[in-house]
Amino acid sequence: MKKTLLAAGVAAMMMGATPVMAKTLVYCSEGSPEGFDPAIYTTSTTFDATSETVFNMLVQFKPGTTELEPAIAKSWEVSDDGLSVTFHLRDDVKFQTTDFFTPSRPLNADDVIWSFERQMDKGNPYYKLANGNFEYFNAMSMGELIKSIEKVDEHTVKFVLTEPNAPFLANLAMPFASIHSQEYEQQLIDEGKPQQANQQPIGTGPFQFVAYREDAAIRYQANPDYFRGKQPIDNLVFAITPDAQVRYQKLMAGECQVMPFPNPSDVKAMKQNDAIQVLQEPGLNVAYLAYNTQEKPFDQPEVRRALNMAINKQAIIDAVFQGAGEVAKNPIPPTMWSYNDAVKDDPYDPEKAKQMLADAGVKNLKMDIWAMPVQRPYMPNARRTAELMQADLAKVGVDVNIVTYEWGEYLKRASAVDRKGAVILGWTGDNGDPDNFMGTLLSCAGVGGANRSQWCYKPFDDLIQQARTLSDQAERAKLYEKAQVIFKQQAPWDTLAHSTVFMPIRKEVTGYVINPLGLHSFEGVDIQE
Repeated sequence: MKKTLLAAGVAAMMMGATPVMAKTLVYCSEGSPEGFDPAIYTTSTTFDATSETVFNMLVQFKPGTTELEPAIAKSWEVSDDGLSVTFHLRDDVKFQTTDFFTPSRPLNADDVIWSFERQMDKGNPYYKLANGNFEYFNAMSMGELIKSIEKVDEHTVKFVLTEPNAPFLANLAMPFASIHSQEYEQQLIDEGKPQQANQQPIGTGPFQFVAYREDAAIRYQANPDYFRGKQPIDNLVFAITPDAQVRYQKLMAGECQVMPFPNPSDVKAMKQNDAIQVLQEPGLNVAYLAYNTQEKPFDQPEVRRALNMAINKQAIIDAVFQGAGEVAKNPIPPTMWSYNDAVKDDPYDPEKAKQMLADAGVKNLKMDIWAMPVQRPYMPNARRTAELMQADLAKVGVDVNIVTYEWGEYLKRASAVDRKGAVILGWTGDNGDPDNFMGTLLSCAGVGGANRSQWCYKPFDDLIQQARTLSDQAERAKLYEKAQVIFKQQAPWDTLAHSTVFMPIRKEVTGYVINPLGLHSFEGVDIQE
């Protein structure tokens, strides 16, 4: 009780006029969102602050699983030929009423159509505002896949596709497919300030946006009109706390009740703390080093494989992950269907690596390795990882310069086709489908965007494109297994690790479910006094 009130007091200071007895949960988030429009961005930091709080999608994943369940759409049908999907919308979904917007009508089919047209219609003001940079939408070729979106009636929408697409439904449960208010965004257009939608979002989700103080805190209130009912907590605060050690100190002091991404070295002590419980599960993720395959000498697969063989990945698991992970050999995690366990990883062999570089005519190679400035669930410490790689590669005559940038700048620059060197990054699956890894991160359509290796290899691309069109999962799995063999031969990445995900929360928190997709939702979460 005392600690709960202390936490509420800390939150109240952050929230000004918040009622003293209001129930407030403080989440010590790891970073600032890039913005509040989930269609534009790709990081879970932003999705936690947007699609997991303010917005809903047509369908969603059942908490703790990758199983689909209804959300804004109460039901749906797929046509026999797989070329159309018809959604039946709930008729009781309201957009949030805030200090900056009052809706005049509930959600209807126009809002669904608007939410996708803003990403696919070059004439839409929001398409122009983002310069068409809808990274997820583009990487999954949604613009080519969706032939049309038809309003059948006020609460029925039909998507007509150019070809059958097996992951389509799961893709619509992803944050980029959040449903926006056409009325709100048209109002902003009419007022000449459309960019405000990315600063003051309006959705239908369990919490409504109140205010954001950059790099400090985001404030939300429970949405009183939420179609599943008001949340048990009244206020939700994201206390932005980039340092994992500081997050841990705040958690112990009761200044926050939930924190992501603990230092692996702190987990043992957390588990011994009577006030804290540590949830954990194998991560649906992969950490990787992406070469720019369009830059010499990284355009040669044998050079990429030689560098991979020079890097001691088990030493990275031991030193950086503190053993809480395993060496990765494929671009998808071993818990995902179609994982090809028969693939043989390139062994750690510095002498062979040195010989392979010589055979490829590579001498006195100097290269950049990019180290992320933030912790991610798939990578606890990119700087330390880069330093270990630097030492390993020096042993085979490669001079590594470690570079980094502010997180948003890092992601932006890493996408550039003419980027130099190799980038440490990773991915947590969004929907439990292999296409979400191999299609989003390694397809030709993703070059210049989410495909940070800038790798476009037709034999691989043909397989994953064909796999998308099949409805039989066993047949799809065969194609993805072949694609993993090609991936290993071509080595656009050095696959580094699959991490174990830990989620420390205070014991007075109830209803929190760890998300296999790496996001953090507070729907249904309560604080027991």
